[in-house]
Amino acid sequence: MNRSTDLLLMGEVFVDFTLPNASAQSKLRLGGIVHAARGLWAVDQSFAAAVVCPAYLVDNARKYLEHLGCTEFIWVADVEGSPNVMAIGDPTEIADQGYQDILRDEKSVNFLEHSADIGKFKRCLLFPGKFDLPTVADLISDDAEVSFDIAYDLPETKPLVAFKGRIHALITSTSSSLFLENAATDVTCLINDLRQFSPTCILLKENRGGSRLFDLDSDTVEEIPALLGETVNSVGVGDVYSAVFVSLIDAGMRDAGWKAARAATCYAQTTFPDDFKRDVGRSLTLSVDQMHDLGGTFVPWHGRPKLQIYFAAPDFTYIDRNFIDQALEALAYHNFKVRRPVFENGELERDSTVDQMHTMFTADIALLKDCEIVFAVPLTRDPGTLVEMGWAMATDVPVITFDPLRENTNTMVVAGSKAYSDKLDICLNGLFEAMSSIRASRQ
Repeated sequence: MNRSTDLLLMGEVFVDFTLPNASAQSKLRLGGIVHAARGLWAVDQSFAAAVVCPAYLVDNARKYLEHLGCTEFIWVADVEGSPNVMAIGDPTEIADQGYQDILRDEKSVNFLEHSADIGKFKRCLLFPGKFDLPTVADLISDDAEVSFDIAYDLPETKPLVAFKGRIHALITSTSSSLFLENAATDVTCLINDLRQFSPTCILLKENRGGSRLFDLDSDTVEEIPALLGETVNSVGVGDVYSAVFVSLIDAGMRDAGWKAARAATCYAQTTFPDDFKRDVGRSLTLSVDQMHDLGGTFVPWHGRPKLQIYFAAPDFTYIDRNFIDQALEALAYHNFKVRRPVFENGELERDSTVDQMHTMFTADIALLKDCEIVFAVPLTRDPGTLVEMGWAMATDVPVITFDPLRENTNTMVVAGSKAYSDKLDICLNGLFEAMSSIRASRQ
């Protein structure tokens, strides 16, 4: 039975392959809009799917989506030249996840005869991919209500012109190239650019820092905090957020945002669908007012550089820098302002005089006093790093300690740190939580 009142998900279906590494096992599962479909299944929302994928994936995708409650499966376009396999380097998004669409440069998309069937649907959520959006605009009904997740595969907003007057919600994230190229320092220009398409709202997902919902009708902004826990797999979390948000938006934009954020949190904490659905059901038993009262972590992208982080580590040229560079890459990816004393004040020679050491000590302490948080990587039990950590603890400056080799499981280090772990993911969560608390205390 055709149910044109269902939300239509449209986009590509991939095979997601998470590459094995020291902190994560390999994982193989259907991705692309299938992530969004799992979100709708978890909140008991029926949906239809307009799928772009290679022929070999059609039967598996149809069977799986129907299991999730898909009422109609439409293979709208064939992918040739590429297997639609997405290799993923970092499933936890500590830093750039290293997505690689295999043979993407050889990829071509051809619309099929049944693509016209999408014209009967009145509500659509589109995930742009390597297919022609103006063609989709011609296929979708003129009176359809269309929402977009423009976090990926949309480097510019020009293709949205074909949908002007039909756009309901526009959703993006701080990890998207569109955001980084147009709004990394100020979101105003991007919001104003998107206004020209007359959406009702814009949802900006800000990773571990929460999200902002811009209601363009009332010209208000809702701040929705994140609930942080150990990340099992962040792949598809944003897709779940978008799908649940759009499916619930007609019952209230604010409520939809808060509930969708909860569903997305659950998706990050397991890759087992049944566990995900159970956790979503439990989480959404709370009212939105209760969710609001419980709070969470909110650190907007553009507010992060305002709180400076002192990087306490043996940040020297002559040591193995693997863990130090991992930490610095992660902090830069999340838009934190990191002050590196060795980089800013210089690196002393090993045979430096006491006077030279005193000058360096004075400069480093002055820099430490300018910072609100310390992020420490005390490799090799570096005494300088431990002294900096102790000074910060004694002056009530939060210390986040990333101890990858577990060389410093001392009571004073562990108990004195706001967050201590050998896992960078947990330390990043601790940093976001500490920064959120500081930000809240100053408002």
